[in-house]
Amino acid sequence: MSRLEDMEVFAKVVSVGSMSGAARDMGLSPAVVSKRLQRLEDRLGTRLLNRTTRQISLTEAGEGYFDRVVAILAGVEDAETFVGLGSTDARGLLKISGPTSFGRMHIAPNLIKFMKANPSLTLNLDLSDQYVDIVSSGIDLAIRIGELPDSTLVARKLAPVRRVLCATPKYLAKNGIPTKIEDLDHHALIAPHNQGPWKLEGKEGTIIYRPNSTLQTNSSEVVRETVIAGLGIALRSTWDVGEELSNGRLQRVLPDYAATKGLGIYAVYPSRNFLPAKVRLFIDYLAELFGPTPYWESKKDGHNG
Repeated sequence: MSRLEDMEVFAKVVSVGSMSGAARDMGLSPAVVSKRLQRLEDRLGTRLLNRTTRQISLTEAGEGYFDRVVAILAGVEDAETFVGLGSTDARGLLKISGPTSFGRMHIAPNLIKFMKANPSLTLNLDLSDQYVDIVSSGIDLAIRIGELPDSTLVARKLAPVRRVLCATPKYLAKNGIPTKIEDLDHHALIAPHNQGPWKLEGKEGTIIYRPNSTLQTNSSEVVRETVIAGLGIALRSTWDVGEELSNGRLQRVLPDYAATKGLGIYAVYPSRNFLPAKVRLFIDYLAELFGPTPYWESKKDGHNG
């Protein structure tokens, strides 16, 4: 048992990034955490962590050991869940990371059904538009949107993403409706300054268009609100403005063009031989909730033609 406890202490130190933080989270003294780490390294006969007064970092041996310890602890948790509550139940703490807008609009409102079905589970939902290293942060599951780069993490696609150009009918009535890509040069365009060029698919193939935005912001939610207010034309995901497109507050612009089809909403989690029941159940829940044709795509876009 002491060997497993030492592994838990090591994993917590790596996840939190400090021995003092790990001690606080585990209800131990820093001296006890240090002692257990030393005992673990002595038993293994190698150094796992480089320690300085300000930070710690994994050694090469420590990196490989951490990956395996995470898998072992996940397997133990999954086994205890199976014995204690049955293979279809979940308990403990589930830490989830997700994008701010999507989490607020499509995860938070749908948590009640999942939590009622899993009363022994506690959820920690951390919403941020910044990239989060889920391994070092101790995150069980991250929701990510876009085209996923190659990674050692495991990813499951929950739903496709469709991005379209849109604006308010009032803005288009005043400024004219674009009929070709070049017409965008003469319109007020809204895009986050960190979004980069618009990559669109049309009849002629892929087009890279660089918007000269009239508003500089790092907030996707600001772009959403300003396009709904009538400031100009924006490239938005239908999960973000699907309701406005269906009720006519927004309408499609250049409907023959949309963002590339390789975009998706993904559940991303560390590669493990034993996926904890709590993670598996939440991923399955979201996959069923969204599906290949998500509910925000159920209504027809509001656009001419």
